[in-house]
Amino acid sequence: MNMWNFPFTLLHNISIVIAMMAVSVIVWGTLVTFGKLLYHEIKRKRSTVLHRKREELRIKLGSYILIGLEILIVADIIETIINPTLEEVGLLGAIVLIRTFISYFLEKELEAHESDILEKK
Repeated sequence: MNMWNFPFTLLHNISIVIAMMAVSVIVWGTLVTFGKLLYHEIKRKRSTVLHRKREELRIKLGSYILIGLEILIVADIIETIINPTLEEVGLLGAIVLIRTFISYFLEKELEAHESDILEKK
């Protein structure tokens, strides 16, 4: 291994670990949410309570997704630092734009549902 390649290899490996962490956050949030959904479905009592529980679970899952997307952006930034070609910078810009767009609208939807749930309590 060339001594000059070491920092780039290290940063590449770090970006892979960070991306895996982001995927882990999303998968974990999905598993936790699904587990709680199953629990509430099995223990079903009143439909209004169940509806509120589902909305609360949607908000929690959405927050896991948002955190995962933010972490993925960090991994993409590190990859662009390693390989700062015009193509990589353009790709990063497109990825950040798409993820920011998704995050913005997901956040708006979550805020609307969260305020709706708080009003019902």
